[in-house]
Amino acid sequence: MAESNFVDYVKIYCRSGKGGRGSMHLRHVKYQPNGGPDGGDGGHGGSVILRGNHNYWTLLHLKFERHVRAEHGGNGGRDKCHGTNGKDAYIDVPCGTVVYNAETGKYVCDVTYDGQEVVLLKGGRGGLGNFQFRSATNQAPRYAQPGEPMQEMTIILELKLLADVGLVGFPNAGKSTLLSALSSARPKIANYPFTTLEPSLGIVGYRDRQSFVMADIPGIIEGASEGKGLGLRFLRHIERNSLLLFMVPGDTDDIKKEYDILLNELKNFNPEMLDKHRVLAVTKADLLDEELIEMLRETTPDDLPVVFISSVTGKGLDELKDVLWRELNSESNKLQEITAEDTLVHRDKDMSRFQAELAAEGEDLDFVDVEDLDDMEDVEDMDDFEYEDMDENEK
Repeated sequence: MAESNFVDYVKIYCRSGKGGRGSMHLRHVKYQPNGGPDGGDGGHGGSVILRGNHNYWTLLHLKFERHVRAEHGGNGGRDKCHGTNGKDAYIDVPCGTVVYNAETGKYVCDVTYDGQEVVLLKGGRGGLGNFQFRSATNQAPRYAQPGEPMQEMTIILELKLLADVGLVGFPNAGKSTLLSALSSARPKIANYPFTTLEPSLGIVGYRDRQSFVMADIPGIIEGASEGKGLGLRFLRHIERNSLLLFMVPGDTDDIKKEYDILLNELKNFNPEMLDKHRVLAVTKADLLDEELIEMLRETTPDDLPVVFISSVTGKGLDELKDVLWRELNSESNKLQEITAEDTLVHRDKDMSRFQAELAAEGEDLDFVDVEDLDDMEDVEDMDDFEYEDMDENEK
């Protein structure tokens, strides 16, 4: 995975800009001995904003951008000069990105469509200058406000693929072969387990120029929800799929048993995934005769559609597309998507597994605040700043 361009997990330190301090200045020029206060307000600090961008498919562009900082607001000046506002820092992410707090594992936000903007960290407001505090009883205020401090947070960006149909099955169940047969995608196909090491997307054409998106997820084994095999790395991609297509080879000893194992792993990872519509495809049907297929039908689950297919010969593929299209557009599936759209992603990290997950992704376990030296000196100067001690002629 180190050489792969498919990056779906990134840890980034983010920091908004602090507000500029207000100016404490008294106007004192020739022919105007009683000019009065004219200190301007400080500028607002920049915010850190997440923005959905459909031109990105992975988080590869953020892999080496580990620090995102917005600009600080400028300080106010004499003659009621307002400080400059800090520029916002935008983080473009692909649609389907979920954000978590890296220190607590808490869910932060979700970016689901192109152009969506979410303010992750709001910049500090600028302080008011002494001009704002003038009054009839206080005509020469000798104080001003400091700006609001900056905000900082280390976040985890997780990409969950947006697809209509997700393929679920053991290694070598024929998932990549089916995707290559139904779409123009060309995932790696070989005769050994865990050939697929990263998800693949394919657009499956249907009648009347209609289509749907199918996602090939790496193989799941028993215990994957506990970290075995490829573990939790790719199970999260199934959460975004509208429909789950379970694939079990026809030459297996017990089709229903393998289906129950796969279903149990999804239940242990996220129980709400059981609410999704499911279809069972029995692969490698070219090795079975009609009499054996009828016998196997009696051993398959009764609570979901079952289709016998062969990706090599094309047997049952048209029937499979009809079943998938019917299930995707059923009213119950559309209603389930509306009611479960927000519940599947608004789940905090399991802290018992969170540290192991960070280690598996090669992330640092300890949070280290890396600040620019100039910023640190600026903060120290701001903390030691005493407006009451300023000379009234300061410019």
